[in-house]
Amino acid sequence: MPTALIAEDEPMLRAQLKARLAEAWPELSIIAEAENGEQAIACVEERAPDIAFLDIRMPLVSGIDVARAIAGRCHVVFVTAYDEYAVAAFDEGAIDYVLKPVAPERIGKVAARLKARLGTAPLDLTALIARLAQRDDGAGPLKWIRASLGNAMQVIAVNDVVYFQAEDKYTKVVTQESEALIKKPIKELFDELDQEVFWQIHRATIVNLHAIARIERDWRDQPVITLKSRPEKLTVSRTFAHRFKAM
Repeated sequence: MPTALIAEDEPMLRAQLKARLAEAWPELSIIAEAENGEQAIACVEERAPDIAFLDIRMPLVSGIDVARAIAGRCHVVFVTAYDEYAVAAFDEGAIDYVLKPVAPERIGKVAARLKARLGTAPLDLTALIARLAQRDDGAGPLKWIRASLGNAMQVIAVNDVVYFQAEDKYTKVVTQESEALIKKPIKELFDELDQEVFWQIHRATIVNLHAIARIERDWRDQPVITLKSRPEKLTVSRTFAHRFKAM
């Protein structure tokens, strides 16, 4: 019976991948789960799985570094929410990857390829790992956000976000259709965004410029933003009003 490790820091996404694998490949035994890179390396050393499903971005040690540490010991499948990795790196070779959220069709293809490879030595990932590490060091602005939506976990494309707003200990992520929560503070989040597209308009608010319908001024002469796809209006604080001076 083939065995596997799942290394993913988000419990809901880890459970989703496990469930998809059970549907596509019932014979595969998940013998270990890890929520960070250090645990993943320890699991491979202790349990010696045939396959390791590695989230690229994990706490402590990244999936890229885990793959480097366990090279040659098992077959590796990278798990990522970042399309650019999959398109630009994985498809150059015969390396398997899974995009989050996990789609049954993709898992079926990955399972079929892994079954065919189990009798062979793991692929040499040296060149791929080097490319991934280079891309990860200069990954550029944030592209995807994992957020809580009720009891579910949702992966949201940053381009779909209308605005972000601090709310108690969380940051609210507002899209045209929904609202979700993340734990990342506004200041830290702003540093990761494309600042040509996302402007901070208040100490607690960041808006997507593409989501703005028009900007008017209230009785205090402060800019007020009307959004294209949401009914609420966003007031620009005096600290950031200079960005709209010409309007």
